[in-house]
Amino acid sequence: MTLALRLTGVCVACSLLGTALGIWMWQWLDAGAILAALVIACVVAGLAARLLTRQLYTSLASLETGLLNFKDNDFSVRVPETGTGQLRNLSILFNEAAARLRQERQYIYQRELLLDKVIHSSPNVMLLLDDNNRVIYSNDAARHLLNQGQMINGLMLSELEVRLPAEFHNALQSGTDGLFSVGDGEVQTWHLSRGRFQLNGQRHHLLLLKQMTRELSRQEVSVWKKIIRVIGHELNNSLAPISSMVNSGKLICRDYHEPKLDLIFNTIEDRTAHLSQFIFNYTRFAKMPLPSQETVEWSPFLAQLAAQYSFKLEGALPEYPGWFDRIQLEQVLLNLLKNAHESGSANDDICMLLESEHRESKSGVRISVSDRGSGMSADVLRQALLPFYSTKRSGSGIGLSLCREIVEAHDGQISLHNRDGGGLSVNIWLPAEMAASQQQDKRHTQ
Repeated sequence: MTLALRLTGVCVACSLLGTALGIWMWQWLDAGAILAALVIACVVAGLAARLLTRQLYTSLASLETGLLNFKDNDFSVRVPETGTGQLRNLSILFNEAAARLRQERQYIYQRELLLDKVIHSSPNVMLLLDDNNRVIYSNDAARHLLNQGQMINGLMLSELEVRLPAEFHNALQSGTDGLFSVGDGEVQTWHLSRGRFQLNGQRHHLLLLKQMTRELSRQEVSVWKKIIRVIGHELNNSLAPISSMVNSGKLICRDYHEPKLDLIFNTIEDRTAHLSQFIFNYTRFAKMPLPSQETVEWSPFLAQLAAQYSFKLEGALPEYPGWFDRIQLEQVLLNLLKNAHESGSANDDICMLLESEHRESKSGVRISVSDRGSGMSADVLRQALLPFYSTKRSGSGIGLSLCREIVEAHDGQISLHNRDGGGLSVNIWLPAEMAASQQQDKRHTQ
């Protein structure tokens, strides 16, 4: 039996009791006494009903308060689990629902934090626009690209486009997806994709910009490495028996004392050794190990370089030490200094500059090796970092491509530029060690 039915039964019982009492007293008492007795009976019945309904009123008031909190997205309230029967069951179910909602809300909040962290850590540029091209949401990469790391939410996309190269503006205005290139000397390839959806009854636009330059370079280098491994394997299979046959031929013909035979065998042996060294250089490029990075002080490192190729150091050294594979970066810089000395530049015009530089929301160091040689044509600049490409008659075309492989393995960047007034400048950017990077980031934001 429910509480409501119980209360109804109590009230009916009190009324019947008062009526019976009045009929009984009608026979013995006068009308005034009977009326007083009826009033007393009604008062007693009312007090009894109020005592019995107080618990119901309190429980219903608690449930009402809890539901109002639910309406305000507050699921922390609990109602007292008092009483018996269905009223107690209702309170228990309410508290279980509140606990489940709290758990679900915490789970959703944690997922939102994780998603927000992933989005802001992504190197891809993400922009959410309303139907008027006003920025609703943006990640860190978008803010660094469009507004030097400052907030852009609420700004119009047209206000931000004026700070970008013309290629960006044309791509954003085209309304299509696809690849586009930016820059003349140091060409960067980007991919733009768009999405449209309804949110809260309003149409929104999602723009994603991805830097594809490094990815395309990695794919290109991966193909070159595969080709080099295949060619190197086949050539080594042929060179080994050729070398063995040359040695055997020398032993057989050593008693003939024929100068022409000696010339033939020596030529074959010399060219075989040259081809073996050529294959070794390319195989080294194809099997370049991952860098073993460590903290390196700049002064002793540069002194070792200067002992092999002279250069003039411009400016002061960075405040923080470098973070790279000492042997691999030494190989890169020695190759660049060698090229500078072979460019026709005077030794006094060969310079190296090291300075801290914030790039792509990361701190690092830029190393520039410059000369006053003949420089490079536009076609050579575009292909100089490709394997097999060389403008030197005796060059293997592996030097600069090996430099790029090492620098990019350090998560860095390398670029070549002709200098005003003649000469070439090769710029290398390497990220700083985490501890030093955090200090530089803090200083950069102040």
